[in-house]
Amino acid sequence: MKSVSEFSSTLQFLLTDIDDTLTDEGQLGAGAYEAMWALHKAGIHIIPVTGRPAGWCEMIARVWPVSGIVGENGGFYFRYHDKKMQRHFFFDDKIQKQNRTKLDVIQAEVLKSVPGCALASDQFCRLMDLAIDFCEDVPPLPRSEVQKIVDIFHNHGAQAKVSSIHVNGWFGNYDKLTMSLKFLEKEFGVTAEQSKKICGFSGDSPNDEPMFAYFPNSFAVANIKNFLDQIKSKPTYVTNQRGGLGFTEIAKVLLKK
Repeated sequence: MKSVSEFSSTLQFLLTDIDDTLTDEGQLGAGAYEAMWALHKAGIHIIPVTGRPAGWCEMIARVWPVSGIVGENGGFYFRYHDKKMQRHFFFDDKIQKQNRTKLDVIQAEVLKSVPGCALASDQFCRLMDLAIDFCEDVPPLPRSEVQKIVDIFHNHGAQAKVSSIHVNGWFGNYDKLTMSLKFLEKEFGVTAEQSKKICGFSGDSPNDEPMFAYFPNSFAVANIKNFLDQIKSKPTYVTNQRGGLGFTEIAKVLLKK
């Protein structure tokens, strides 16, 4: 991996994870928020790509200086444009309800089988996935216990991705990358191949790996080092600082270009 200071291209879009990439200890700091505004004013489209729920994404799409948001690890995207909220879901309401029934079974098994984990506090406003908290509002679990949660999802035929705070699981052949590419093409006319040249991505954890693998202009904040042994496709560039401070490093480099 290279230092972010070595980045020398120009970008039109920056897709970014939120938790521990924009935030520090769960808080969005002034520096990272100001960096988003600076990028926005410079004409660079900011698109959060997150495991966070639909309820959060509704607010972020409307209030933050972003051009849209991909949520629940690719289950949907929202875009607030011309004073209208546009929503695109991978599945219709019928399939979402069917999948929720199956996720409820997994939820019961995980909470019974893995002491110390908990349902994510934002689960009530999720539409597509199940989020199990292993260190956000509970004492951190050992990696072996996190893997047990992943295994339970897989045993039921669900996908499972580990973020810096949650294990997110869902039914459906999608992830952060598939919905991001759909968003770019449908809303901006950017093809998958074009996106490799004009888009970048910043992240921090294993559930960002599809994005690291696809985008040559991929960045990670310094806390990625906690997960490098779990990631085969590593980011191209890494910052010196963690979290939102690292994102600010990325923004400064992009703004210079």
